[in-house]
Order: sequence, then C-alpha cells, then structure tokens
Amino acid sequence: MSKKTIGFAMCGSFCTFSRAIEQLRRLSDKYDIIPIMSENASSTDTRFGASGDIIRIIEEIAGKKIICTVKDAEPMGPKKLCDLIVVAPCTGNTLAKLANGITDTAVTMAVKSHLRILRPVLLCPATNDGLGATAQNIGRLMNTKNIYFVPMSQDDYVNKPNSLVAHFEQLPECVNQALKGVQPQPVFG
Repeated sequence: MSKKTIGFAMCGSFCTFSRAIEQLRRLSDKYDIIPIMSENASSTDTRFGASGDIIRIIEEIAGKKIICTVKDAEPMGPKKLCDLIVVAPCTGNTLAKLANGITDTAVTMAVKSHLRILRPVLLCPATNDGLGATAQNIGRLMNTKNIYFVPMSQDDYVNKPNSLVAHFEQLPECVNQALKGVQPQPVFG
C-alpha cells in the first residue's frame, strides 16, 4: 500500500514555525509531503528566522519544492494531489479568508482546490484574536463540511486574553482522525 499524501501549508504565524516544522518532520516519516506556503510566509525574514533558511529546511524534509503561488496551488484539487491538506500554522487572516471564500494566496487556493473535490482539510490555528474578531470565522469553519481543527487553547490568557494556539504536538493523531472524517476532541481546552 502506498503512503498517503499530505499538503502541508504554512501561513505567517512566524513564532510557531518551529513547532510546525517539528510536526512536519514527524509526519514526513509516515506520509508523502507536498509543502505549501503563503507568499508572505515564504518571503519574510523575521526574528524567528530568515525565509531562505526556513524554505531550505522545509524542502529538505519534504524532498520537494514549496508551492508558494496561487497559480501553482490551483491544480491540487483537479489533479487529486493530496489525501489531506494541513494548514499549520493557520493565522486569523487565513481563517477569515477561508470562512469568506477569499482565494488570494497559495494556501487559500490549495485549500479551496482541495475542498472542491470533497477531501479533508485540517486547520492548526495560531491567532492573537481567536476569541475576538476571528471567533466568528472559527465558528463558521467548524460548520463547514470536510474542515477539521487541531484542538486549541488560550496560550497566554493574562497578556493576550483573545489569543488561541493549537496544540501542535497533537497534529499526527489529528491527521489520522481527519483522514477518517472525525473531528478531534475536545476542540477547546
């Protein structure tokens, strides 16, 4: 039996890149990986790392070039390239775009293209306003067919009371569940 293929998409929550990359390594042992990054995530140098270094690490783990344009992400659905797309980290900006049908990045295009062939998407949120403006988008996406969430909780309720971050360490088990059409529980906590 051949390995399942996961599209591993990353958005610009740069402070969680190290956690996402750690899980990407774990997943690459069991799955074929197609790396995807939003244009901002793939081109921005931050205090968390230079974009070129991050791209090199991801491409080395996946053994493939990163998809980082809308044009290159569009065929993912029609060509049935993935069994599942994981978005880790998934920013509040990307959650809003997905909830409202906006397709203007490689990540949102990959997800839209994948959803149109009725395949699962697993979102791993990292957003400073998950319990604020982004809450309505999380709610809308929780009620969207074939979209699943990695369980999440407040990461710093004293200094950032609206912030939510997924439990990245649960990603491998959540992948197994999403591939079976099951929402990992509890979603919050």
